[in-house]
Amino acid sequence: MGKIISLANQKGGVGKTTTAINLSASLASLGKKVLLVDADPQANASSGLGIDIRSLEYTIYECLIDGVSPEKAILPTEVEGLYIIPSHIDLVGAEIEMLNMENRERCMQKLLTPLKSDYDYIFIDCSPSLGLITVNALTASNSVIIPVQCEYFALEGISKLLNTIKIIKGKLNPALEIEGFLLTMYDNRLRLANQVYDEVKIHFEGMVFDTVITRNVRLSEAPSHGKPALLYDPESKGATNYIDLANELIKSH
Repeated sequence: MGKIISLANQKGGVGKTTTAINLSASLASLGKKVLLVDADPQANASSGLGIDIRSLEYTIYECLIDGVSPEKAILPTEVEGLYIIPSHIDLVGAEIEMLNMENRERCMQKLLTPLKSDYDYIFIDCSPSLGLITVNALTASNSVIIPVQCEYFALEGISKLLNTIKIIKGKLNPALEIEGFLLTMYDNRLRLANQVYDEVKIHFEGMVFDTVITRNVRLSEAPSHGKPALLYDPESKGATNYIDLANELIKSH
């Protein structure tokens, strides 16, 4: 059975989508079959994997709102073994449309659970909010990866997210675990980055990934070319960081 893992942090710009794209691609390159679910209306994970989001017939929106079978929305990517359910700006309105649905927190769970036997990993790239779609993602997941940017306010929003996870564990998904905190955009020349790194390590002890994602130009350039770093520049620090993270994740399971 595959594992469903959400990437969540309601703070924007912490490297969630970068991680979703590059961790998924790295695991696929290591022989795993991976599905990435783009649950962010900005659809950056979709365009970052070369999907033309203007020409799509089915997206996660149609699956959640119109009951379209997820198989119809799944698309292959340039990376062998990596598939995606793309997103669309319409997803912005989905939260309101879902309010009247029965078991509205479990729509994503209903959608993804039958797919678990087809994939080794299913990742959900959450939007930077703690709205109903993110609650859906966390309810559907076995675990959650929390990217944390190595900067001054890094720990500020985390308590809100941890509180949400606690509520979801208590009411909707008792099996939900924290897969780990992932330190991103790390620059070891900056004293502040090192302080944040130490602080997160002290605060969350064994829950922090050993792999740290360093600040890397190639990593931020890759999405505009519709490719993961692995295809854009396989030698880059960013690409090797994510291969290390993929290996660390495989070992932990």
